[in-house]
Amino acid sequence: MGHLTVHTKIRIARPSRDLAAARAFYVDGLGLSVLYEDLDHDAFAEIVMLGLPGALWHLELTNARVHHVMPVPTEEDLLVLYLGAPAEPALIERLQTHGGTVVPALNPYWERWAVTVADPDGYRLVLSERHWTP
Repeated sequence: MGHLTVHTKIRIARPSRDLAAARAFYVDGLGLSVLYEDLDHDAFAEIVMLGLPGALWHLELTNARVHHVMPVPTEEDLLVLYLGAPAEPALIERLQTHGGTVVPALNPYWERWAVTVADPDGYRLVLSERHWTP
């Protein structure tokens, strides 16, 4: 029987209006790698999976052809990355060059400890200077 462990892999899946724009934001802007890409996935959806090679997580972006699902992000749909130091200005500039928009955080905690950047679909990437300590 399957159960959760510290080695359980995580996939975060989101719809995208424009996979090329989202791919550029996360790959050329943020620095993730394309782990898998299928632009003719069973003729149902285009898929691009992004992450860091060897990590236990990845971000899957899809664009369904049959039952198109539009992204409907809110101010609290966050992908938080704990960098352990302030985000480099060059990183913020690359994210903006590749379709990102710096936005104010809804939660004052993130406004104090992070930079929030909306991706081309409106989902928020939070670049926290804090360390994650569970």
